[in-house]
Amino acid sequence: MDIEQFRRAGYQAIDRICDYYISLRDRPVSSQVEPGYLRKALPASAPPEAEDFQLIADDYQKYIIPGLTHWQHPSFFAYFPTACTFEGILGELYASSVPNPGFNWSASPACTELEAVVMDWTAQILGLDKSFYNTTEVGGGVIQTTASDSALIATVAARSRYIREHPHVAMEKLVLYTTTQTHSLGKKAGLVLGLKVRALEVTAEDDFALRGETLEVALKEDVDAGLHPFILVATIGTTSSGAVDRLGEIADVAKHYPFLWLHVDAAWAGVALVCPEYREACQLPAINAYADSFCTNFHKWGLINFDASCLWVRHRKHLTDALDVTPEFLRSKHGDAGTVIDYRNWHLGLGRRFRSLKFWFVLRSRGVNGFQRYITDCTKLNAKFAERIRESDQFCFAAKPFLALTVFRLGPKSLPHLTTLELNALNRAFYARLAARSDIAITQTDLNGVFCVRMAIGAEKTVEKDVDRALDVIGQEGRATLREWERMWGL
Repeated sequence: MDIEQFRRAGYQAIDRICDYYISLRDRPVSSQVEPGYLRKALPASAPPEAEDFQLIADDYQKYIIPGLTHWQHPSFFAYFPTACTFEGILGELYASSVPNPGFNWSASPACTELEAVVMDWTAQILGLDKSFYNTTEVGGGVIQTTASDSALIATVAARSRYIREHPHVAMEKLVLYTTTQTHSLGKKAGLVLGLKVRALEVTAEDDFALRGETLEVALKEDVDAGLHPFILVATIGTTSSGAVDRLGEIADVAKHYPFLWLHVDAAWAGVALVCPEYREACQLPAINAYADSFCTNFHKWGLINFDASCLWVRHRKHLTDALDVTPEFLRSKHGDAGTVIDYRNWHLGLGRRFRSLKFWFVLRSRGVNGFQRYITDCTKLNAKFAERIRESDQFCFAAKPFLALTVFRLGPKSLPHLTTLELNALNRAFYARLAARSDIAITQTDLNGVFCVRMAIGAEKTVEKDVDRALDVIGQEGRATLREWERMWGL
């Protein structure tokens, strides 16, 4: 492909992307293909000779788009949102046009310097303490792939710090703390690093939040047993329930265990800190006072295309002490002098993508007000949804609504005698009906043995009529489930 062919193909690609988004509302939310569809449609091996690019571009439309679940669809309410903006798409396009491995400042100075700048911009708009800014040259921020990577890196740094301070402690004695509501990232970090993981119990009575008393009991038990808890992954806005761990209580206990690293995972809810009115609920004062590291994903609820996970640390030296491997061929004058950041020592890989460009594009084109408006719009839509659930005779909450997340279940007032097991069976049947539909995407979860359904609002194109329609669909399927249940049991 020469430059003029690229120009024509690029024009067509932009046109087709625009057409895709124009038609998005009319498409099914979920892909309708069957497993293995693509292998059946494509040749068994790569072509021996070059193919015309127009054919390739057309095959994308023919074979790939039908196999996509449309996460930006206005009726996508599953999992958590995955951000996509046109500004972000263009940022990715520009970044991919100047590929470089970005392993140190010299590899492309703009890549390192723009990342340091936009990480400080995002820290500022979230209200993070200045100790997390790159300009301090003590703490700082770095773009990671996902919150799982951020948690893994924080765990590596915490382990390195602990072993450095306690050189005679055997690795098998170390313990990583999560809760029973923590995302799988905590357990995965333990698997990767060969660490014991203890999930501390949280209860519905405490809104599924970790309390200081629970942590205190666990620490005493493990220390008395000769174990060494060295990191706690706390959460602001858990996946299943939107729970917010009580960081103040946690800190009151942790001060007696000074080598317990506090990593705060706010992968979804953290972006809400851009709105001052949500900062207390999201425990910003406690984050700023106590967290050793903090993570939020702008690629979830933050308008920046995947991948865009932000990790801030209060002391960058803990990262570099754990991860700095600098062979001779990676040395540079500025790196040796310590006058620049070499981000390869802030994550597990060597090379890294030019992700800061899309941050720069989106932050500038939307402005702080644009982010605030988007977050508050989503939260208001969820408040409307939650109010309709609250008023319903069919449904009840399984957890307290938080920001743009509502967790609910069928709990008909007409059937007050149903046991938890019966209600779970009823709700599994209800969810199966929802999951079978192609015009809405919504996910299920389990809260301490209670099966329920999650409604997460976040697609930028979602408006009030989409939430109204979701309520109609949910009500319709709920009534159908109840009729079937009553027929089955002769009620």
